[in-house]
Amino acid sequence: MAFELKQNLKLTQQLIMTPQLQQAIKLLQLSRLDLMDAVNQEIEENPLLEEVMSDEDPEAEKKIEPEQTEEGTREETSLVERTEELTGEGDGRQEFDWDSYLEDYGPMGVTYDRKEGTASSWDNLTAVKSSLTDYLVWQLRLSRFTNEERHIGEQIIGNLDQNGYLVATLEEIAALEKVDPAFVEEVLKKVQEFDPPGIAARDLKECLLIQARLLGNVKPLVEKIIVGHLKDLEVKNYLHIARKLKVTVDDVMAAVVIITNMDPKPGSVYNEERIQAIVPDVYVMKSGDDYKIILNDDGLPRLRISNFYREIMGGMGSGDKAENGKKYIKERVQSATWFIKSIQQRQKTIYRVAESIVRYQKEFFDGGISFLKPLILRDIADDVEMHESTISRVVTNKYMHTPRGLFEMKYFFGSSIHRTGGDDVASKSVQEEIRRIIKEENHKKPLSDQEIVKSLQQTSGITIARRTVAKYREMMGVLPSSRRKRYF
Repeated sequence: MAFELKQNLKLTQQLIMTPQLQQAIKLLQLSRLDLMDAVNQEIEENPLLEEVMSDEDPEAEKKIEPEQTEEGTREETSLVERTEELTGEGDGRQEFDWDSYLEDYGPMGVTYDRKEGTASSWDNLTAVKSSLTDYLVWQLRLSRFTNEERHIGEQIIGNLDQNGYLVATLEEIAALEKVDPAFVEEVLKKVQEFDPPGIAARDLKECLLIQARLLGNVKPLVEKIIVGHLKDLEVKNYLHIARKLKVTVDDVMAAVVIITNMDPKPGSVYNEERIQAIVPDVYVMKSGDDYKIILNDDGLPRLRISNFYREIMGGMGSGDKAENGKKYIKERVQSATWFIKSIQQRQKTIYRVAESIVRYQKEFFDGGISFLKPLILRDIADDVEMHESTISRVVTNKYMHTPRGLFEMKYFFGSSIHRTGGDDVASKSVQEEIRRIIKEENHKKPLSDQEIVKSLQQTSGITIARRTVAKYREMMGVLPSSRRKRYF
C-alpha cells in the first residue's frame, strides 16, 4: 500500500473572538470596583492612556491628524493638548488672609467655631476598632499573672476562633510551652473570667455554663438544663425537660428565658466585618408617571489618549529604531482607543438593559414586590436585540438604586408560579407572601408548610407544592414550625 500527500481545499465557518471582543466582554461583566481596578491597571501598562482631571477643560480636546496604519487606512484619535507648566510666579507672594484660613481649617482638618472657640464633634471621624485578640491581651496584661501564666494566656488567646472558642486542646498548648496540662487548665479558667462572658470555651455547653456562673445567684435549674438537656432545649421540648428534672413547666420556661439571653458566640461582636457600601451602577428616578434611567459615572475615571506622544512621533527621524518606536506608539494608540470604546460600550449596554428592566417591571416600581412580574433573560435579550449571555454578564454584580430600594439587577429576574384565575406571579412575590403569612401567624401555634400551602391557595390563588414552600422558607432563613413555636 503506497502513501502519498494530497492538498484539499475546505471552506468552513467558525467564530473567532478577537482580543478586542474578549476585552469588551471582560469589562462588561466586571463590577464597579473591579472596573476601576482594571482601568488603573490599564493606565499603568499603557503610557498613552491617561486620566482627564476634573478641573481640565473638555473643550481642550482636539483631533490628531490621521496616521497611516499597516492596512493602509487612516485613523482618527481624540487627543488633548498638554497643560502649561507652572512657572511659580506669584505663588504665595500676594497678601494672604490668614484669619480666613484659620477660620476654615484646624489641626487634622477639623473645623473650628470662632465664636465658641471649640472644635466640631469628633464623632464623624474614623476610629480603628480593636480586635478580640487585642481586647483580651489588654485584659491579660492588666491581670495578676506570672510571666509563665502570661505566656500560657497568650497561647490560649492566640488559639481562639472568630466566635471566641478555643480551637486547640490543652495538651497541644502544654506540649508547645513544655508545661503540665493541669497548669494550662488553671490559666484557662482565669482567662474564661475575661470579658466578654463565655470567652475561651471549648464548646457551647461550657460557654453557656461560664455565663451562667458569672451571672451570680441564678437557679440551679439553669445549669442542669445546660448540662443535660441542650438537645431538648433546641427543639423547645420543654415538657420533656420538666418530666426529666421533675419540675413544673413554668420553672423550665423561667430558666429558658435566662438561657436564651446568653450569647452563644461571645467573640463575634469584636470580629464583625466592616460593612462595604454598595455603589449603584444605575439610578432609577420617578418623573411623573414614568421613570428615568441615570447612569452613575461618579468615581469612574475619564480617559483620553495623551497628546504628548504625537510630538514624539513628529520628532522621530528615519531608521529602524524610529520605525520601531512609531510602530509601538501606533499599537498603544490602538489599544487605548479600543479600551475607551469598550468602556463606553459597556455603559451603553448597561443603560439599555436597565431601561428594558424598568419597562417590564414598571408595576413593581409603582406597587411593590407583590406586583413583580416573572422575567427571564430571553425576554430582555429579545427586547434589546442582544444575546442572553450578554444580558447575563450585564446583570452580574450590577446594582440599581430605585424608589423601592437598592437591588441587584439579578433580583428582577425569576421563574413564574401559576395562579388560579389570574396572571402568573414571580417566585419572589410568592416568597414575600409566605413571609407575610408567617409574620401574621399565631406564634404559639405556628403554621406548618402544608397549612401555608392552603393559605396561599385561599388568599392569593397560588398553587405550589409543600416542598416548594419548604425550599422558599429555607432560602429566606425561616425556621420550621416546630422551632418557630414560642411559649412566652
